[in-house]
Amino acid sequence: MRAVTLFALLLSAPAYAAPCGGDFDAFLTAMKAEAIAAGTPADKAAAFFSGARQDEKVLKADRSQGVFRKPFLEFSQSLISKGRLATAQAKSAEFDAIFARAEAEYGVSRGVLLAFWAFETDFGKVQGDFNTRNALLTLAHDCRRPDLFQPQVLAAAQLFALDELDLDTTGAWAGEIGMVQMLPKDILERGVDGDGDGLVMLKTSPADAILSGARMLQHHGWRAGEPWLAEVTLPAGFDWALTGLETERPTEDWAALGVIPRDGELAPGLSASVLLPQGRKGPAFLVYPNFRTFFEWNQSFVYVTTAAYFATRIEGAGPYIAGNPDPMLGLEDMKALQEKLAARGHDVGKIDGILGAGTRSAVQKEQLRLGLAADGWPTRALLEAL
Repeated sequence: MRAVTLFALLLSAPAYAAPCGGDFDAFLTAMKAEAIAAGTPADKAAAFFSGARQDEKVLKADRSQGVFRKPFLEFSQSLISKGRLATAQAKSAEFDAIFARAEAEYGVSRGVLLAFWAFETDFGKVQGDFNTRNALLTLAHDCRRPDLFQPQVLAAAQLFALDELDLDTTGAWAGEIGMVQMLPKDILERGVDGDGDGLVMLKTSPADAILSGARMLQHHGWRAGEPWLAEVTLPAGFDWALTGLETERPTEDWAALGVIPRDGELAPGLSASVLLPQGRKGPAFLVYPNFRTFFEWNQSFVYVTTAAYFATRIEGAGPYIAGNPDPMLGLEDMKALQEKLAARGHDVGKIDGILGAGTRSAVQKEQLRLGLAADGWPTRALLEAL
């Protein structure tokens, strides 16, 4: 593991945040002063901010994340294939010693790390072509989330000073870097020198990327030796109002209610939730506390559920039973539904047509109130009833 300097451990949101919006050159000057105050040497800070520019393509990408509007079955089938599963298993064998280290030192199963490696960059082949420095500065200057991205700029400047980030480094539009797409602050604070070369280089070193990803998940609460998701079958007459992430019960209680795993046994002594990503007519999963840790990597419900499911497939689980779910509402109908839910006092977040956790919870509450099957899946019947 790379020795983390004191300024990295103390790195946090700046006390005097640079003003968002306004003149970009003035913003760069303010950010440079903050970087120096945070511990970046003045000459390195000057070099890091020199020639930086805004990237309008980053702002466009930030405002149009349509892929997460797909329902679980469509989304998962677009990301999971026999070829990708075979590649994951081949990578598991190729880097067996590294995955064994990740499991021994951080308690994170290789299937989870392989799933993120696959989905984030197709095992390192597609790491993004946005200039990382410019992307972070663009988002830090934008007034939507400066509190999130200004600390990432400072972390990127520190990585530049450590010779672990170049000015021409490229990655995702939101500033994530490397094979498993981590933000600079996570790399700075939790990066691992897995190959022993004295540097943490997530773009070029599988060992660094795998172990850094494992350490980050451990930091966010991953519990060693515990499962994260298992497909289950539910009995006839099951109370759909018990499903969803807001309801947790001991696995023994779920077993008493007739919840049966398709493979193996329910994990004893753990709390769990029944998850229906496409309602009662689609696949059913039991998710354990480790499942929630996936949201620290990506906050999209459909992405997290797909990654968790793919991780189980890598480790030997069979394909899910797709079922025959009711059709998903179109984009405009979903927005109309969110507006109606918000008008009734539910917190659905942004009106964007994306069926996230907040919208699912609100849907379930309204289904229950209206006497509909409370499975959290929005239907035209619910929209019309509202």
